[in-house]
Amino acid sequence: MAIEAVASDVSVAWWREPTKDQWFAWFAALFGWMLDAFDYTIFLFVMVPIAQEFSVSLTAVAAVLSLTLWLRLLGAVAAGWLADRIGRKAPLMISILWFSVCNFIAGFSPSFTFLFVVRALLGIGMGAEWPAGASLAMESWPARSRGMMGGVLQGAFPLGFALASVAYWALFDAIGWRGLLWIGILPAFLCVYIRFFVKEPAVWVENRKRQQELKQEVHAPLLAIFKPALLANTLTACWWVSGVQVVYQSVYALFATWLQSEFNVAAGTVATAILISNLAGFASCWLWGGLADWLGRRWSSIINATITSIVAPLYLLTSDLNWIIAGIIVQGFFGATLPALTPCYLTERFPTEVRSTASGFCYHVGIVFAGFVPLLISYFAVERQMGFAVPMLIATLTGCATLIAALLFSPETKGKVFVSDVMTRKEREVLVSGATLPTPIRPQ
Repeated sequence: MAIEAVASDVSVAWWREPTKDQWFAWFAALFGWMLDAFDYTIFLFVMVPIAQEFSVSLTAVAAVLSLTLWLRLLGAVAAGWLADRIGRKAPLMISILWFSVCNFIAGFSPSFTFLFVVRALLGIGMGAEWPAGASLAMESWPARSRGMMGGVLQGAFPLGFALASVAYWALFDAIGWRGLLWIGILPAFLCVYIRFFVKEPAVWVENRKRQQELKQEVHAPLLAIFKPALLANTLTACWWVSGVQVVYQSVYALFATWLQSEFNVAAGTVATAILISNLAGFASCWLWGGLADWLGRRWSSIINATITSIVAPLYLLTSDLNWIIAGIIVQGFFGATLPALTPCYLTERFPTEVRSTASGFCYHVGIVFAGFVPLLISYFAVERQMGFAVPMLIATLTGCATLIAALLFSPETKGKVFVSDVMTRKEREVLVSGATLPTPIRPQ
């Protein structure tokens, strides 16, 4: 017998379909990702003052950002393996504590080297949060609205970014960059909620039980996703996320630095532009997620990337500050929300016994490639004296082309039902092909 994730009941409104426990799990992942985003993006606002205090170049500070992104892969693989072995909750709590403490300690940095190391280590916790949170939320959610609610879940990142912009605008003059890092300890309190209110997804619990009963435990899920049945799927998933993340980093990573260094824009103006852009991004996650449930994961992402490519040169190839600010707000609705489909699309592409490891690995391979973006943009902008706009534009267009190409070779997973059975090789091949698996038998 098998347990399937809750099948959709179209006789009720989609928001009435999930149970209380499913909402608790979804909100745990939402708040975890939002606060993760806050701790990461607050650094984007203070790169210039950090460079000034420690008398280092902006490229050196951008290298901190890149290394933080690269170390996310280590955290994602470790947390993914742990989540597939012992459950989704514990790795989620560990990751939140990790990145909260690292950000707090970074505020006490006596030297740039100390800051470099501690902020880089924050990447491990940040990477660990995503696979555990995405698997927890998506495995718990009905298939009918999984695309939309996965999009809103990923939209917690722009919400966290928006919170960071508000904190920068309201508090920077009073507490400086160190104080902004200190308040990053607050997400740690979310662990109390997760510990007492969130349950493991029933699909994972039953799958783990069946692995043990059948003596088919997957001890090395990372190796399993490179076996023939899943290899092509793994590679195209990594390819797609790489394009998605390159676009995101191209849009936002050095936008604040660009305005501060080339236009001498005041903190309030920078913060307001990025705040509105991220609020637009959160709102559009409902649209793109809903479109994914209607048109499918692939075409909704292709349409978004195409519009992103059109918007990018309109504000990056002008020196009119008003046009630039308007452009980043519009881009918040398009390019900045390309990651919106990653929670649903990645978790749907892999079987339950390797889902957290696989989705975390593929997502963060993309992050590793994107980690080169801030470094390269800064190098060409400052060291090669090209300015920020043209490198940002080239990176954006390259990322869009990359993700569109990857999706042409990827399966469609709209409406995929999660099952608890330990999958055979044949069943994995069916899953990856985009075909529908036989409906599992429900326990009586």
